[in-house]
Amino acid sequence: MVSSSAANWKHSFLYLGFLYSLLCFLHNQISHNLLIGHRPVRVKKTSPDLPLRFRSDGTFKILQVADMHYGNGALTRCRDVLDSEFEHCSDLNTSRFLKRMIEAEKPDFIAFTGDNIFGSSSVDAAESLLRAFGPAIESGLPWAAILGNHDQESTMNREELMSFISLMDYSVSQINPSAEDLSNLARGSRKKIDGFGNYDLRVYGAPGSHLANSSILNLFFLDSGDWETVQGVRTYGWIKESQLDWLHGISQGYQDKPPALAFFHIPIPEVRQLWYKKIVGQFQEAVACSSVNSGVLQTLVSMRDVKAVFMGHDHNNDFCGDLENIWFCYGGGFGYHGYGKAGWRRRARVILAELGKGEKGWTGVERIKTWKRLDDDKLSKIDEQLLWEY
Repeated sequence: MVSSSAANWKHSFLYLGFLYSLLCFLHNQISHNLLIGHRPVRVKKTSPDLPLRFRSDGTFKILQVADMHYGNGALTRCRDVLDSEFEHCSDLNTSRFLKRMIEAEKPDFIAFTGDNIFGSSSVDAAESLLRAFGPAIESGLPWAAILGNHDQESTMNREELMSFISLMDYSVSQINPSAEDLSNLARGSRKKIDGFGNYDLRVYGAPGSHLANSSILNLFFLDSGDWETVQGVRTYGWIKESQLDWLHGISQGYQDKPPALAFFHIPIPEVRQLWYKKIVGQFQEAVACSSVNSGVLQTLVSMRDVKAVFMGHDHNNDFCGDLENIWFCYGGGFGYHGYGKAGWRRRARVILAELGKGEKGWTGVERIKTWKRLDDDKLSKIDEQLLWEY
């Protein structure tokens, strides 16, 4: 009788111990997930190379990535590749190309010029963005992006997309102009800017030079929109008057205007004129622009600081052409899920700015060059040219 009671007491003690352990475990799990103070806050990683500046050798290199059209990774098939390439081709080929370009060119900065993801093929926009920009994030290099006309066709609208992109590791993208930029505009100018992804990034002089704390190159990013309806007819988006007012105001705010480069996705109507002019590269498809001419070229010409514009959108065009002393350059199709031409290699554009040298060392920007690389065995370098020289 005594031994039976002792056994029951022992079992009850073990059972209570089990219940106590279970309750402690559940308490820890619930509090960990519900109480803010119990979860470590993750801080966005920033590049050690900020602010953007020229290297000590007087150069600043930009890698332009146009039209990745990223979908869902390994599950997303390639378009317009050779039959021999199709079976094993997916979004992973796009990621591999980006990694190779970063390793080969060692850029100081990466500029993604829209249609980063192919919204209609993306199950989850955030996941596709993380995968698309993954190689850039892994590199630890500063990078920035603007939107194309397909990014918002998944689970995020354009504002949400730019907000998410601006919060990603090593991204220096902005949803819209900074408060400082807006406050510096002339009185009476509009404060609301159309679109999402209009911002100015400044590149400073080489370390140790007398211009180390001065902005000597501007990078203007503009949202060219997605789709619009004009008099009942659907057309591509365009850069609006409010954006041009802001851009012109920023440019006028500099006493000594540094040279500038502009980046947006959809080409302007005047690019069509380059069919009749001398170009460097291939003009292989019609320029898919808006039916509305909002005066972008006139604004850029009046500013007198933008030396070149870099676009995407038309994947089979990769040329540069001169419009009123401003070069307009396509990046060429980069991504394998975007349309292309079978046998015509995916490609990327590289932009190199070089400083001059004076008695006090490095001075301002002296020349700007560009070239492209193909996604072949040798990452072949083609179409190197001088865009601007002081």
